[in-house]
Amino acid sequence: MNAATLRNDIQSGLVVFLVALPLCLGIAVASGATPFAGIISGVIGGIVVGIMSGSHVSVSGPTAGLIAIILTAITQLGFDDFLLALVLASLIDAASEEVAVRRAAAIAAAALNILSI
Repeated sequence: MNAATLRNDIQSGLVVFLVALPLCLGIAVASGATPFAGIISGVIGGIVVGIMSGSHVSVSGPTAGLIAIILTAITQLGFDDFLLALVLASLIDAASEEVAVRRAAAIAAAALNILSI
């Protein structure tokens, strides 16, 4: 997150959220979740991810291809357990991304050391 671009990040995230809102609601209802769950996913996908991404070109939002996956997961797990699984998967993804970034930085630093010899 960059303090200099925070205002623009919030504005662009809000636009993404508003554009994706009908699709978020449709995916939630088609997946067996509540419309409110669709709104929350739109807020997270449009505003939170937009602020936290740090990229000038990142795109996030709903995809209709996930309906079958989400519907199956909610049907098999129940909505509360599905949300728990989603949060745990997100934490694992964030942790693995952090490890990958550190590993990539170490490889780049090693490569630069070799080039500077």
